[in-house]
Amino acid sequence: MPHNILVADDDPHIREIICFALEKAGMKTAAVADGAAALQALERRAPDLIVLDIGMPEMDGLEVCRRLRQRSDVPVLFLSARDEEIDRILGLEMGGDDYVTKPFSPRELVARVNVILRRGR
Repeated sequence: MPHNILVADDDPHIREIICFALEKAGMKTAAVADGAAALQALERRAPDLIVLDIGMPEMDGLEVCRRLRQRSDVPVLFLSARDEEIDRILGLEMGGDDYVTKPFSPRELVARVNVILRRGR
């Protein structure tokens, strides 16, 4: 059974690239453009993992993760243009399972998603 991945990023081009790469690797994806929509999607369907952009409108990825962690331990892979050490540390301390900076390699992202999912078995 394929893994279900929620992709939350405000850039439609990035969402398309991520979804294409994950689907090519045999996963099912759902995509949203902001943090509020991500939380709504989580209410409807529990994914196996979330690829979560930090710099989104409405509600940033850190706030989404904070709210998510109050009720779920679904794995979160942060994806962000913020590449300072403090940003990566904050993302991991807020509950992220991994942190990938933009620009990124879609193949590496898929590999990281697979590692996180494998650990969760």
